[in-house]
Amino acid sequence: MSNILIVDDEEQIRRMLSRILERQGYTCTLSADAGEARKCLKSHTFDLVLCDVNMPGESGIDLARHIDAVYEDTAVIMVTGVDDPQVADTAIEVGIYGYIIKPLDVNEVLINIRNSLRRRELEITNRMYRHDLEQMVAERTASLRRAMDGIIRAMGLTVESRDPYTSGHQQRVAVLSAAIAGEMGLSQDQTDGIRLAGMIHDLGKITVPAGILSKPTHLTDIEFALIKTHPQVGYDILKEIEFPWPIAQIVHQHHEKMDGSGYPQGLSGEAILLEARILCVADVVEAMASHRPYRPAIGLDKALEEIADNAGRLYDPGAVQACLSLFREKGFSFE
Repeated sequence: MSNILIVDDEEQIRRMLSRILERQGYTCTLSADAGEARKCLKSHTFDLVLCDVNMPGESGIDLARHIDAVYEDTAVIMVTGVDDPQVADTAIEVGIYGYIIKPLDVNEVLINIRNSLRRRELEITNRMYRHDLEQMVAERTASLRRAMDGIIRAMGLTVESRDPYTSGHQQRVAVLSAAIAGEMGLSQDQTDGIRLAGMIHDLGKITVPAGILSKPTHLTDIEFALIKTHPQVGYDILKEIEFPWPIAQIVHQHHEKMDGSGYPQGLSGEAILLEARILCVADVVEAMASHRPYRPAIGLDKALEEIADNAGRLYDPGAVQACLSLFREKGFSFE
C-alpha cells in the first residue's frame, strides 16, 4: 500500500488523518513542520504528501515547491484552512495534485488521495514509457548513423582505390574540416555533417578515368575540364539520398570560391554553404601539403600562406582563421 507523509502543525489534525488513512491500509508518517518533513523525505520514499499551508517556519507552498523540484514521483495535496483563491492558484502552479479546505470531509479526503495516487501512477508510467521510447530512438539513430558512416567510408575508399596517389586525402580533409568546424564553434551535429561530406567530397571522380587521376605530368585543358566535373557528378550521385545534413550540396560546392571564381556554379560569398566553405579550406591545405603524381608536396607552410593571403577573396575568413589557429597554436597535424 502507499506511503503517505502528513505535514501539519496541529497534532490533532495529524493524528486524525493518520487514523483515517491507516484504516484504509495506508502507511503514514507524521511531521509537525516543513523542516521535519524534509528530513523524512530524505530518509524515506513517499507516494503522497498531505501538507498544510500555514505552518511555523517554511510554508507548505514552499515545501510543495521543493518536493516538485526534487521528488518528482511524490504527489502533494494541500489540506488547509486557508480558503483563499490566490493561495490555491499559487499551490496549483507549484504542481500540487489537490487542494482540500478544512474542516475535513473524510470522503473528500479519500477520493482526493485515490485520484492523486492514480494520477501519479499514470504519470510515472508515462514518464518511463517516454524514457524507454527516447532510448530506443537514440539507439536506432546511433545504429543508423554508424551504418551511414560505414557506407560513406566505403564510398570514399572506392574513389581512393582508383587513385592510389591521393590515398587518405578524403579522410584527412574530413578530419581537418571537422576540426575547423569545432574551432569555429559549430554544433556537434553540423560538425558531423561536415566530416561525412569531407569523406566523400571527391566521390564524383569515380567517373574520371584512372589514367587521368594518376597522370604524372600536368593535365591538358580537356583533362582538367573532365576533372572539374567531379563536384557535379558527386552531387548527382548523392542528391536523392536523404541525409540528415546537406551532404550533396556541400560536395557540389566544395570548389566554389568567395569571389565567384570557383566551379561548377560560380557561387560567391554566403551563397556558398558555410560547410562547403570550410571544406574548401581543408581541401586546399591538404592538397598543397601532400604529394601529387604531377608534383611534389608544396608543403604545409606554403598551404597556410596561401589561405592566409587569400582569406576573404577566395576563402572564408572565419574558416581560414580557425585553420591557422589549429596548426599554429593548437598543434594540429595530419596523421
